[in-house]
Amino acid sequence: MDTLRRSLSRWKRYHIKVHLADEDLMMPLTVKPRDTVMDLRAHLVREGVTSWKKTFYYNSRQLEEHETLKEANIQNGSVLLLVSNKR
Repeated sequence: MDTLRRSLSRWKRYHIKVHLADEDLMMPLTVKPRDTVMDLRAHLVREGVTSWKKTFYYNSRQLEEHETLKEANIQNGSVLLLVSNKR
C-alpha cells in the first residue's frame, strides 16, 4: 500500500496562488509537492514575472531556496506572498 501511495504522490498536483505584492496581483500556479522555491521562480519566469530579487513567504515565514513545498507544509489552495528585497 505504501508503494502505491508513493507512486501516486508522484502525479499529485497542487493549485496554489502567488500574491505579487508589488503589482497587487494574484498569479495561479499548478505545482508538485516536491517542487522547490527555485522551481516556483522558474514557473513565474515562464509566466513573464521576474522573481530573482524577491523573497517568498508562507504563513509569515520566509521560504528557503531549496525547500520543497511539502517541507514547507504548502498544500492545495495555499497562497504564497512574493515581496521585493529592500537593499
